[in-house]
Amino acid sequence: MDIIATALPALSEAFGLLLQPTQIMYLTAGVLLGLSIGVLPGLGGIAGLALVLPFMYGMDQVAGLSLMVGLVAVIPTSDTFSSVLLGIPGSSASQATVLDGFPLAKQGHAARALAAAFASSLFGGLVGAVVLTGFIFIARPLILAFGLPEMLMITILGLSMVAILAGRVPLKGVVAAGLGLMAGTIGAAGAGGSLRMSTYSIPYLVDGLQLVIVGLGIYAIPEIVSLLRQDKPIAESAELGDGWLDGVRDWWQNIVLSTRSAILGVLIGVIPGLGGSVVDWIAYGSAVQTAKDKSKFGSGDIRGVIAPESSNNAKEGGGLVPTLIFGIPGSGSMAVFLGGLALLNMTPGPQMVRNNLDVTYTIVWSLALANVIGAGLCIVLSKYIARLTTIRFTLLGPYLFMIIAFAAFQSRQSIGDLIALVGIGVLGILLRRFDFSRPAFLIGFVLSGQAENFANSAYQIAGSRFRRSFEVGMDYILSPITIGLLVITLVSIVVGIRASKSIRENINAPTGSKFAPLAFMLAVTAYIAVATVDAAMISRMGDKIFPLTIGIATLIGCVALLIRMFLKPATDDAFIDLEAGGEDAEAPHGLWSTLSWFVALLALTGLFGFVIAAVLFLLVFFRLRGGLSWMASALYAAGGIAFILFLASVLGRDFPPGLLQSYVQLPWPLT
Repeated sequence: MDIIATALPALSEAFGLLLQPTQIMYLTAGVLLGLSIGVLPGLGGIAGLALVLPFMYGMDQVAGLSLMVGLVAVIPTSDTFSSVLLGIPGSSASQATVLDGFPLAKQGHAARALAAAFASSLFGGLVGAVVLTGFIFIARPLILAFGLPEMLMITILGLSMVAILAGRVPLKGVVAAGLGLMAGTIGAAGAGGSLRMSTYSIPYLVDGLQLVIVGLGIYAIPEIVSLLRQDKPIAESAELGDGWLDGVRDWWQNIVLSTRSAILGVLIGVIPGLGGSVVDWIAYGSAVQTAKDKSKFGSGDIRGVIAPESSNNAKEGGGLVPTLIFGIPGSGSMAVFLGGLALLNMTPGPQMVRNNLDVTYTIVWSLALANVIGAGLCIVLSKYIARLTTIRFTLLGPYLFMIIAFAAFQSRQSIGDLIALVGIGVLGILLRRFDFSRPAFLIGFVLSGQAENFANSAYQIAGSRFRRSFEVGMDYILSPITIGLLVITLVSIVVGIRASKSIRENINAPTGSKFAPLAFMLAVTAYIAVATVDAAMISRMGDKIFPLTIGIATLIGCVALLIRMFLKPATDDAFIDLEAGGEDAEAPHGLWSTLSWFVALLALTGLFGFVIAAVLFLLVFFRLRGGLSWMASALYAAGGIAFILFLASVLGRDFPPGLLQSYVQLPWPLT
């Protein structure tokens, strides 16, 4: 009864806050932004959240939460456009939708496929919110029993899941997660201030890498570069055909399948770090296995759309369970979401459930409302969005480069932000090329500081308990919850290793020569080795033990992977190289020549300032790469500059200055 007496008033307050006009306005704005980003193939919620993260500084908590929740909720809905109309996964969570959604579109049933997908997404999102509400309600007493050892153990659980269940080769997941953890330790240690892989001669690194930079570099830049290389419209036709009501009817006739897939999505979302990388494939596989007639799957079966779309929206609700309750990101997008909560002065975890239960429920049901708004807007705007997809991405890409550079600069207002963005972007491109899990890297990066703090604090408290008596110390570190989490972690690793080869067996994974993948792996190993030695040289034990432990463990993973690469032939999955086959290999433009355009934008910014650099960049890009006339190029460039000036003016943000501004006094926006 005490639980009910606490939860029901909090739930009532949450609904009151949720229905405020300001809340709905920002929620709708987030939905519209998410819709715009989700339409572009490959970007997804991570890149979208990373773009808005710099603008969270100083925002009202309600406004900031609404904006982020609206964005993250609608991505799994809007990315359906790309999967169905283009045959290109809109995000990692909509890969399976392509298998039947795209054939349906080619058969003239795009509207039917989209309607079924939107109805499934809406239903899945609502199921996720209901399950999360009930989970918090029931599990609150257990949550409040979590101390430092338990939080450290669940962090390890999250890392183990994302590392092992990250792709075809478990060792690649281990290496990616370890690399992310080590990247998170760069800069001054939180405990004693010792410098790790940094120096005061490069002040930028002393404060470590920023989540905004890492998120944009790891996700946004690789996907934009990949699409720019194709030099073609996102879609060939804007015709959707009819069948909107048929799609809704299809969903209702398969309500059992949708419900089962939604619950499956929630359960997968609850597992820290797993989320979007596999949820659609597991739901799709379940639909195929339970179907009596399997003959149409892969060639245009509507059930192949309903199952993954029900699960990928539901997993966002499930992903909020570890994110809000334990501060452990349930997915890559939830990792960036945690960064946004920090900027809004909110600390997720048991304390949030104890002290801010109303805010917790507000986030949960904002997600549900955003799904309703998002699904409605997708249906209303479908015809117009379909027309946008016929625009050459070459005409959209430079605007995205410009916005990314502007957003990255807001991190610290330093030219170092742009240099770091290029460096992390190159890493993201290489991780994508050689099939290393980028979600594993990102979640490792996010959890690095948190895991170190838990470990150091737990070590200090445990030391004091052991000084009292051995029994007291053991009772502290080996509570029933800790032992249970340890068992779950070990079981998950065993199961994950066995299942890793079949999780994404439908994804094309070309292999080429040994040279490029092996060279990249040797470079990663060298960095980990240098970082480990650097940690070992730190005198203060509290500052060295975490990076040293992680470095040694990751180094073992690197050596094991290198041994496999030396022993196996070039056809082994360890040598996956997207430049060896598929769209990337057949693209008319080269990888590095395309990236050089973005590097040129940042180099020009360092010389002349952002606005002048953007004018030159857009003008030359549209003329040379886009093939437009000088007049058309000037008009396109003017439109992009007008938009970025409007954005900066509304948000009160500055542009990156260059060397020119050091010698010449210029008016805004050229300052």
